[in-house]
Amino acid sequence: MERKLNIGAGKDIREGWDNQDICNLPGIDIWFDLDSKDWPIKDNTYDMIECKMVIEHLKDWPKAMEELWRISKPGAKIYIEVPLFPSMYAVIDPTHKAFFTYQTFEYFSPDHSLNYYTKARFNINKRYIRFSWNNILNLCAIPINMFPVFYSRYLAGVCPSNSLEIEMRCEK
Repeated sequence: MERKLNIGAGKDIREGWDNQDICNLPGIDIWFDLDSKDWPIKDNTYDMIECKMVIEHLKDWPKAMEELWRISKPGAKIYIEVPLFPSMYAVIDPTHKAFFTYQTFEYFSPDHSLNYYTKARFNINKRYIRFSWNNILNLCAIPINMFPVFYSRYLAGVCPSNSLEIEMRCEK
């Protein structure tokens, strides 16, 4: 049976998932602070983990990535969504402690030149820049996602998008 973890679930309680949050809210199965040193989850537990609009709030998000790697089974799928800098959503919330670009998660790629600072390894399967949560306005995301690095370097400051959705595979 596939094990799935919904990190930072809040009110998004999912049937058939382990729902995690910092507080023992109704429907939460596992509660702990993601900024804690070691998460109370065994190694190689999950086949799929989703983490939407959570890691930008953490003091040490690279450590959280190491914990995601540790609790993931080899080949597990990890889905993360973060506000994309320079979007106003990246900086509007004073509880955000980190900013993310289209290329930030490449740091955890097995081929990255500086990843000797972490043992966490993830291959990026897909990335999607969400321009708007309105489906009609999100049509602008089509050309943005055709040329994401060009957009990030030259156009994001003029026409910022909302978020980055990324799917990775755990490499062990």
